[in-house]
Amino acid sequence: MTLAFWLTLAALIGLALVFVLYPLVFHRPERSAVNDIRHQNLLAYRSRLAELETERDAGSLDEATYQQMKEELAGSLLDDVGQSEQEAQRVSRRVPGRRPAMAIVAASVVLVPAASLWLYNDWGGVDQLEQYQTMLEMRQTDQAQGQQMAQLAEQLRQRLLDNPENLEGWAMLGRTYMNLENYAQAAWAYEQLAGQLDDVPAEAATAWGLAAQARFFESRGAMNDKVMGAISEARERNPDEVNVLGLLGINAFERQAYQEAIDYWERIIEVAPDHPQLPSIRQGVAEAYRRLGQPVPDSLAQPAGASVTVRVELADAFKDQIPPDTALFIFARAAEGGGMPLAVARLTAAQLPTTVTLDDSMAMAPGAKLSGAQRVTLAARLSPSGNAIPQSGDWQGEGAAPVDLGDYEGEPVEVVIDRRVP
Repeated sequence: MTLAFWLTLAALIGLALVFVLYPLVFHRPERSAVNDIRHQNLLAYRSRLAELETERDAGSLDEATYQQMKEELAGSLLDDVGQSEQEAQRVSRRVPGRRPAMAIVAASVVLVPAASLWLYNDWGGVDQLEQYQTMLEMRQTDQAQGQQMAQLAEQLRQRLLDNPENLEGWAMLGRTYMNLENYAQAAWAYEQLAGQLDDVPAEAATAWGLAAQARFFESRGAMNDKVMGAISEARERNPDEVNVLGLLGINAFERQAYQEAIDYWERIIEVAPDHPQLPSIRQGVAEAYRRLGQPVPDSLAQPAGASVTVRVELADAFKDQIPPDTALFIFARAAEGGGMPLAVARLTAAQLPTTVTLDDSMAMAPGAKLSGAQRVTLAARLSPSGNAIPQSGDWQGEGAAPVDLGDYEGEPVEVVIDRRVP
């Protein structure tokens, strides 16, 4: 537990003691009684004196009578004060003494902190607090600081081993290991998550699907026993787990089993119509139909508006340097003026080489679409950080020349990723 937590706990206990101790230490019932009676007498004296002055000014009282009645009123006030002191003493004798109050004070000083610590230890979540603090630090750490991220991941790992019921913690640990390109540990984390979710088959299937992805990246795209084992676990719980369907589709496409790829990817379109990568999946299905020499179904036809097809490949010099889960951005910009991309597709390096059709449905903003431009430049970039903004260390490539959308006839434009961003 951190020093900050202990200081906060001590401050809260101290605040609780203030509320307990203040009325016992500083409360003075007899003094309150005296002050109250004196206040009332003083108000009555001032009110009667004002009446006398009014009667004198109106001529109802002569000066001698006014002075006599004023002296009598002052004497009455002194008598009342003496009586109020006697009454206050009677009240104070009915109030418990300071000795019992101080006993309560001493007991409170001991019992309030002890009870607070005992209750927190019994009902609180020290382990969850430490895990949360580590997770918060991981969210705030720049991914470029790989060493620090690895240290935080190890801290979270140890705390999760002590308290494995933190589902969000296992999911974050898996994502962190994926970002660190430690795919074996990422798969292990997702498998631990799946074990915690075994009584919820659909969610356990998702965890096994993520583990399968990590194993797939670990094997550099080979469908080995570990990958197939994770896939089997996922499909046993949910035959339509989308991460697994995507992997099986990619593998089938690479084996040139295009009909098999179509079956897997079309199933994703059917069971997950809100999938974030649905445009890319639809394009993959359309490409598989084209490679089979079959017409592309109308349901996969591009929407009305401008479109341009891009064929992206990776230069041979970089093929062994880029992890398969590296984010791949394919985009088109206005040839005149540049600025925000008019259409963007996001895939991964594992899908290279790939053919993608950019269209108005991939616009980043309603007012910036392909159909609003006359000529566009096409480019692709591999980003280890997953950030759409170019950074040092990214790999990128551009088309040889701008494309005039008015004369474009649908032939894929070649883009080769062949240089590193300095």
